[in-house]
Amino acid sequence: MKLRDGPSACPSLWRCLPCPPAELRLDLVLSSGQSFRWWESSPGAWTGVLEGRVWTLRQDRDRLWYTVYDEEDEQEEEEKQNGCPAKAAKLDAAETDRILRDYFQLDVGLSALYRAWGAADPLFRQVANDFPGVRVLRQDPVECLFSFICTSNNHVARITAMIERLCQAFGRRLCCLDSRPFHAFPSLSALTGADAEARLRALGFGYRAKFVSGSARAIAEGLGTEGLCQLRTVPYAEARRVLCALPGVGAKVADCVCLLSLDKAEAVPVDTHVWQIARQRYGVALGGKSLTPRAYQEIGDFFRGLWGLRAGWAQAVLFCADLRKGQ
Repeated sequence: MKLRDGPSACPSLWRCLPCPPAELRLDLVLSSGQSFRWWESSPGAWTGVLEGRVWTLRQDRDRLWYTVYDEEDEQEEEEKQNGCPAKAAKLDAAETDRILRDYFQLDVGLSALYRAWGAADPLFRQVANDFPGVRVLRQDPVECLFSFICTSNNHVARITAMIERLCQAFGRRLCCLDSRPFHAFPSLSALTGADAEARLRALGFGYRAKFVSGSARAIAEGLGTEGLCQLRTVPYAEARRVLCALPGVGAKVADCVCLLSLDKAEAVPVDTHVWQIARQRYGVALGGKSLTPRAYQEIGDFFRGLWGLRAGWAQAVLFCADLRKGQ
């Protein structure tokens, strides 16, 4: 099956969930720097890796369509070297629905949140009409952590390329679509090898190579993958403290991981851009000419006071809007 085929072209291979655009806009969410594993494989269709499988997603009116591809075995891989096709996976519909609902957090009513944020914040209301359906993903904590360690002093296109090289070098091959191979995100153990840092430097990770391999070892020798996931159950401040003890993880990266994988909807990642928004658009007087730890905390507290318990979700809408306008 070709990626350009849509739901009408191959209905037996596609499933759908009810999902109006006001609740989810794939084009905004998957390109806004929350995750770096999705690409627009054809107009309106997004292909990426989720929970160790390759998916293609698209929207049609009030429905979210998806198909999932089988993982290759060694014999299939040898047979596919020339054409490199892939089959749609025969997975249980209830399970695939659950995965997508969890990933996009579809049980959270976004339209009601937009109304509440707009009522509290006229500036948000101005942006909301042009950027509906921006919601926060719920990602795997390991993938989210190591992806955002790579974001320091970087931009979305370059981060995406780095993550792709990381997965090709360290991740398990899943399948190939239209001559493009797809790999799973590396396991923690794959990133703890003695030569991991050197291999990452060879892949162009620069100083981030030390942080990726160092954090992988720290987690493997301490929390473990299970302990990292269990940070979902502890208070926000505790999860943030644990993350900030890892190599290469500062307040902003920790808040990104808290918001996008650890269920801390109140986490507000603040970079210099968000700092300028707070100062120039909201008139937050913080003093000083740099984003100090105190200023960082005050900005987060200001937005939490303005937008409430899901302040990180509201900030994601403004971030997406500014990213789009910048592009």
